[in-house]
Amino acid sequence: MGDGNWRVDAAEGGRLAARWWRWALSAPEDESPVADATGAYAGRRQPGDLWFLAGTHGGRVVRRCSVPTGRPLFFPVLNTRRPAIPFLTKPWRLETTRASAALNSSPLPLREFTSRPFPVRGIPQVAWGLWCALEPLPAGQFVLEIEAAAANGFWVDTTYHLTVTAP
Repeated sequence: MGDGNWRVDAAEGGRLAARWWRWALSAPEDESPVADATGAYAGRRQPGDLWFLAGTHGGRVVRRCSVPTGRPLFFPVLNTRRPAIPFLTKPWRLETTRASAALNSSPLPLREFTSRPFPVRGIPQVAWGLWCALEPLPAGQFVLEIEAAAANGFWVDTTYHLTVTAP
């Protein structure tokens, strides 16, 4: 499994960020993995080649979910999106005061990725964020802790209790 880091370059990270947003926004609000406070909707419409973990609308959230073995994980620590309209295609970047992710208390590397414009319900969007990419985890129990804060007062404190199982 290597060191757990899935090497993602800037272009691939931007594509994954756009895919993540399309996945996150594909759910109705009452089944949204982002609005979900428990992890009940974590598996909703997951792609076949990787596994997305949802961010939050801010604040403290604890989620429990199962993840199949063999899938790399991709998730935001702090992220944004905005419409990409003519003459305003730069992403909305948050001034970050702190950002971290740790798996079983071991710090994970974060990368800043910006997407190219991508459509959401017919409207071009552009995404920015601090993201984490992990190689597939072996079967077992894991605790993923995500914390971040922005200068505008927005903050996240998310704990995932992951159970990785054979599909």
